[in-house]
Amino acid sequence: MTEPSSLGAVLADRYRIERELGQGGMATVYLADDVRHGRKVAIKVLRPELAAVIGAERFVREIRTIAALQHPHILGLIDSGEVQGTAYFVMPYVEGESLRDRLAREKQLPVPEAVRIATEVASALDYAHRHGVIHRDIKPENVMLHDGAAMVADFGIALAVSTAGGTRMTETGMSLGTPHYMSPEQAMGEREIGARSDVYALGALSYEMLTGEPPFTGATAQAIVARVLTEEPRPLTQQRHTIPPHVEAAVLTALEKLPADRFATAADFGQALASASGSKRPTRPGPSARPPARGRAFVGRRWVGASLALNAVLLILAVVLMLRPAPEPPTGRQRVVLWRHAFGSILSPGIERHATQAAIAPDGSSVVFADSGGDGLRLLRKLRHEAEPTPLAGTDGAMSPFFSPDGAWLGFLTADGKLRKMPVTGGGAVTLTDDASGIYASAAWMDDGSIVYVDRRLDLRRIPAEGGTSSPVRQDTLIEVRRTFPMVSPLPGNRGFLYTSCPGNCAIESEVYAFDFAADSGRLLVPNAAGAWYSPTGHLLYTSRDGGLYAAGFDARRLTLTTGPVPVIDRVVPTTVALSASGSLLYALESRTLGASELVWVGRDGRAEPVDTGWRGHFEYPALSPDGRSLAVSVREDATHLWIWRSDRTRQKLTQQGTVNWRPAWTPDGKALLFVSNMAGGRTQDAFDVYLVPVDGSAPPQLQQHHRFGLWEAEVSQDGEWLVVRSDEEGADGNIRARRLTGDTALVGLLTDPDITTQLALSPDGRWLAYVSNVSGRREVYVAPFPDITWRRLISRDGGSEPRWARSGRELFYKSNNQLMAVPVTPGPGLGVGTPQPLFPVTGYTSARNRQQYDVAPDGRRFLMIRDRDGGAQGTTVFVENWFDELRRKLER
Repeated sequence: MTEPSSLGAVLADRYRIERELGQGGMATVYLADDVRHGRKVAIKVLRPELAAVIGAERFVREIRTIAALQHPHILGLIDSGEVQGTAYFVMPYVEGESLRDRLAREKQLPVPEAVRIATEVASALDYAHRHGVIHRDIKPENVMLHDGAAMVADFGIALAVSTAGGTRMTETGMSLGTPHYMSPEQAMGEREIGARSDVYALGALSYEMLTGEPPFTGATAQAIVARVLTEEPRPLTQQRHTIPPHVEAAVLTALEKLPADRFATAADFGQALASASGSKRPTRPGPSARPPARGRAFVGRRWVGASLALNAVLLILAVVLMLRPAPEPPTGRQRVVLWRHAFGSILSPGIERHATQAAIAPDGSSVVFADSGGDGLRLLRKLRHEAEPTPLAGTDGAMSPFFSPDGAWLGFLTADGKLRKMPVTGGGAVTLTDDASGIYASAAWMDDGSIVYVDRRLDLRRIPAEGGTSSPVRQDTLIEVRRTFPMVSPLPGNRGFLYTSCPGNCAIESEVYAFDFAADSGRLLVPNAAGAWYSPTGHLLYTSRDGGLYAAGFDARRLTLTTGPVPVIDRVVPTTVALSASGSLLYALESRTLGASELVWVGRDGRAEPVDTGWRGHFEYPALSPDGRSLAVSVREDATHLWIWRSDRTRQKLTQQGTVNWRPAWTPDGKALLFVSNMAGGRTQDAFDVYLVPVDGSAPPQLQQHHRFGLWEAEVSQDGEWLVVRSDEEGADGNIRARRLTGDTALVGLLTDPDITTQLALSPDGRWLAYVSNVSGRREVYVAPFPDITWRRLISRDGGSEPRWARSGRELFYKSNNQLMAVPVTPGPGLGVGTPQPLFPVTGYTSARNRQQYDVAPDGRRFLMIRDRDGGAQGTTVFVENWFDELRRKLER
């Protein structure tokens, strides 16, 4: 954040800064003297990470449009500008308190006063709406009380942020709204937010003034949003009998789920609050009363949840919480949050973000999804008329479900590499082949009855659905076949299929292709995309790597795009889409919290405490210094750079060049860091090299190792004799290599098996190398002697990832099935290994497939981990019926 001293120096001729007043989600607020006019003002300085994303100058340009708002209950904008790469804006200083301060002190307000404040805010909103400005963030913190009168602050700031940031705001996770007061359409990422969204927020604020708490609360932001979308608020008079019926009716009307059911304007809401005759309805039924019929398809909005899983760095999607049907069929779009899992809460080996973990029946009658129960992976099925999902017998270890075109059969893959099918109505599962990939799992059931899947070699194959011999899909026409990931989606009429391919590192780039059976070839359709689906409306749907669902006109006969892409849903997590032929859609929305993660210490009992409460950001790959007094971590903003944090709470940025600088590892003396970077230029796989940089910043990074296939991890042995690196090349000598740092420095292969091997960890005594391999068909942790790897030993027992050694060398830690595991180890030539024991759940802590996302303190009693600021939630999963009509309307606009 721009310091007051530097800000004051630049603005000294206009403002004299006195002190900091507080910090909010978007800005830090300072009290200052307006030198020219002799008055107190509040200067808000935009948070630097937000300014970096949206552009300070663009923000200032956008916010100037708000300065024209002049209303007695609007706290106006006095001035704005840009200082040292960030933005500031100036407002009058209100001598009083915020509504939040008063509610914290009194909890509930007298009914007449609550109504007066709400009507004053409604008057301000109505004025702004008539001038084309939507607030988007009405909450008690943004209502100031000056001599008792309400003044609404930060008018349109959220809109300016969104407008200036454009599509890049998706990457920040910035919340343009506050969960307790966020309307359902705003929570679901609608592109167009209207005046009725502000009406909803004012209804929630009024509810809190009258009852003492917002209409919906929860432990996390995502839990609150889930209740906003799925539950009815409790009647006010049940909590406070002195509230007049017309006030209750007005507030509950403002809180209706559908915008069309709310007041048309904020002025209407204010009038309804002030007069019994102004309400749309006289009363509202209590919980035991039958709700009035309003032509809705589902009774009472009694929504129930199922589950959908996400894995580390690569997402697992699975859920279904459907609405209970009324006698008449649904007549409109029904959207509801289904379920949310914390990112990484299901760390089941073999599940990758590139495989959608849910499938909708062709007629939309049910959803089947993968979840992790107490005994591991399984499939569950949720029917519309049932309150709870039902586990499907015979699906142990199952994932990546998909339906046959007629909906009679369900196909799925398993973590141990089997492709299976079973009747949807139940019955024994039949194995079609056991050579499917247990890591990159996805398959598509074609119209001719064949199934396309990815095999253990990551090649695409085709097998008859009734069983038989599989045959390869022609490979020489596929781009980087070894990089072809399993987002396989069928095209109609057995014309071909869509697939996602990574020409380099899939963490950085991927592309959508169409394979043409007739031409026996594949063709590029969309760059910078991951996951594609054909819509019967004649469109190609795909998710951008930057987030969001897009649609483009698509000729299914010629396999060509006929129009440019149009964004249809913001913030959709890449690849997390399921689509049915009947028009049902399932997708996950990204979390919208700014500064989405924090570094925390976690004890062996699972108790967590922040490392530094003043430092939040998008952290990746933390590494502790040998003495435990400093840490290195990558921070992702516009680019990813390496930072050092020291125990005196000072921070230092170590890298300036390149767009990706990550995965640090300390040298044994604690004076330098190895890391991987593309600072030499480019984003392709061969552009990533290993560099060394002194931690005091006394010299720029120096190249240590280049490899023609790119390098993704590096470690130095504790004796300083060896450099170990990992590439993504596959061959006779594997993808882990090492070289001596003195003498013969030739790079040599260490493994003789051509497995996919990741997550290196050298033991403190330099005798052993721990790593993760998929040689068994799923990811497991192994240990092998170093540097002469002549054998290896399986450490994990039910899948595993992210091994780390205790500094004593007497324990090895890893993650398995949502738990951090500890394995006793006896140092020596024989490597004695004990029984793995769980320490604590890793729900809500970041995980990754390519490098460890945590480290172990020198004493082995604490773990440095990355925790999502909102408790680990990865966002909201949404189910939409009759979505094709909505799609057509959006594309027509």
